[in-house]
Amino acid sequence: MNKINKYIAGMGVAVMSLATFNSCIEEVDPQSSTVIESQVNQSSSAVKALVWGLPYYFNACARDYHFEFGYGAMLHMRDVMTGDLPVSPSPSGYDWFAEYEQTTLLNQDAHTIWYVWAYYNKWIQNTNEALSAIANANKTGMEDKYAGYEAVAKAFRAIAYLEMAQMYEFKTNDKFTTGVNADGNNVEGLTVPIVTEKTTLEEARNNPRATKEVMQQFILDDLTYALENIDKFDDSDKVFPHKAEVYGLLARLYMWKEDYPKAQEAARNAINNYSGSPMTQSEALSKTSGFNDLSKFMWGAEQTDANETVKTGIINWTSWMSNETSFGYSGAEPFIMIDANMYDRIGNSDWRKLMWKAPEGSPLEGKTEWINSKTAESYPDYASAKFRPVNGDGDNYTVGAASAYPVMRVEEMYFIEAEAAAHQNAEKGKELLEKFMKTYRNKTYSCSKTDQDDVIEEIVFQKRVELWGEGLTFFDIKRLNYSVERGYLGTNFGPGTRFNTQGRPAWMNFTIYRTEAEDNPALEGWNNPNPTSACLLYTSPSPRDSTSSR
Repeated sequence: MNKINKYIAGMGVAVMSLATFNSCIEEVDPQSSTVIESQVNQSSSAVKALVWGLPYYFNACARDYHFEFGYGAMLHMRDVMTGDLPVSPSPSGYDWFAEYEQTTLLNQDAHTIWYVWAYYNKWIQNTNEALSAIANANKTGMEDKYAGYEAVAKAFRAIAYLEMAQMYEFKTNDKFTTGVNADGNNVEGLTVPIVTEKTTLEEARNNPRATKEVMQQFILDDLTYALENIDKFDDSDKVFPHKAEVYGLLARLYMWKEDYPKAQEAARNAINNYSGSPMTQSEALSKTSGFNDLSKFMWGAEQTDANETVKTGIINWTSWMSNETSFGYSGAEPFIMIDANMYDRIGNSDWRKLMWKAPEGSPLEGKTEWINSKTAESYPDYASAKFRPVNGDGDNYTVGAASAYPVMRVEEMYFIEAEAAAHQNAEKGKELLEKFMKTYRNKTYSCSKTDQDDVIEEIVFQKRVELWGEGLTFFDIKRLNYSVERGYLGTNFGPGTRFNTQGRPAWMNFTIYRTEAEDNPALEGWNNPNPTSACLLYTSPSPRDSTSSR
C-alpha cells in the first residue's frame, strides 16, 4: 500500500478533520503515531515500536481544551453524562466538561463532539498502521512473534471500535421515538464506518455507517484472532491486553449483542484466566495507592512523569478525578461527587461507601480517611476519595499525577457474569451477586429482589457503585434503556444539569462531526438527530423518590 493509501486506511473518513489536530494528541512517544513503510520494513524493531506505542495513546493530550487528555477523558465524559457522577458548580468556570453535563454542545459543529470523533479515529489509525506494518514485514522465522503483535493490535482496535460503536449507535428514546433524522433517513441501529488496514482511498470515500450487526461481527473477528494468538505476545505489562482481557472484551461485546449465555461464559473465562483477585478494602481505600496502582487492575493506562499529560500539571486523569490535589482541577472546585440518591442506597456495612464523604448526621460521618483531613472539611457532601494521587502527594504533580487508572478490572467480570445469568435465570443471577458481595464487599449483603427485572437492576446498581468513575455505566444505561434522574428534592447535581429522562437519554446517541461527510459522502444525511438541549431541566421541587418528574 502506498503512503497515502496507508494513511487513509488508518484515518478513513477522518483524514481532513484530523489533519488539523496539530497538538500533542499526535505525539505518542515512542509513541510516534506514524512510522513510514520503508522504516517498518527495515527491521522488526520498527514494527515492535508501533505495537508498543499503542498503550501510550491512552494518555495522548492536547492543550487547547483542557478536557483533551486522551482515554481518561473519554471515561470521565461518559460518566458525567449519566446520573452517577455530579460535579459541583464551579464559580471559577473551571469545569471543562460542563457541555457534556449540561448537554449544551453535542451537535455536529461542536468541538466537544469533534474531539471524541478525533480521539477514537486516531486510536484506530494507530492500530491500522501497526497491522499494516505487520502485514508488510518479513516474518520468516518469527511467525509466532508477529502473530502475537497482531493479536495485541486487534485487541486494541476491538476496544476502540466497541466503545465508539456503542456511543454512536442510534437507539430510540423519549425525545426521538424513531430513528428518522432531519434528512428523513432512518439511522436506528447504525454505528460508525469500519476502516481497516486494507481500506483504500476509494473505499474510505464511500464508506457508510456500519449496522450494529456488521460492526459486532467485525469486532468479534478481531477478538477471535486475538484470543487464538495473544499468548504468543511475550510482554506481561498490564498496559497491554492478554488472554483474560480479551475474554473481558468478548464479555462486553456479548452484553452489547444481548447474547447472555456467551457473555456469562466469557466473563467466567476472564475471571479464570486472571491471576489476581478483586481489590480488598485496604487496597481500595489506601490514601497512597487507592485506584492508582496498575498491579490491581486487569488492564490499565499508566501515566509517568515523562507523559505530556503529567507535564501539563492539570490536563490529566488525576487532575480531574482526585479532589485531593492542590494542582488539579477537581481540587480547585469542580469537585467530583457521587449522586446523593445513589449514595443513600448503598448499605452502611458496604465498605465501598467509605470512598465518598458522608453527609453530616449520617452513620458514616467522619469515617472516610482523607490525605488531609483539614482540607477535606471544605469538600461538599458525597465528594469522592476513590482516586488518590500517587503516594498521597496532592501537591507535587510530577509525583501525584503519575498515576495509573483502570481500563478493565476483574470486578466488572463478576457483575457481567451475574447480570448475564440473571437474564436467563433470575435466581442464578441473584446467587452470583450475593456470593460476590458477601465475599468481597459487604458480609451482610442480601438481595431482597425476586422479580427478574428487579434482580437485573440491583446487579447493575451494584456494578455502578463498583465501577463509579470508570466510564462504563454509560453503556449499561443505554443498553438497558434505563432512565437518568438528576432532578429531585435534595439533589447534589448543579442547576444546569438536573435532567430527568424516561428511559435512556437522547444525549447518549453521539453525533458525527460535520466534516466527516465532506470527506465521506456516504455519511451525508445519515447523522444522528441533534440531542443538544433536547431534555427539559428539572426546575421545581418534588418528593425525593424514583417517580419525581420534570
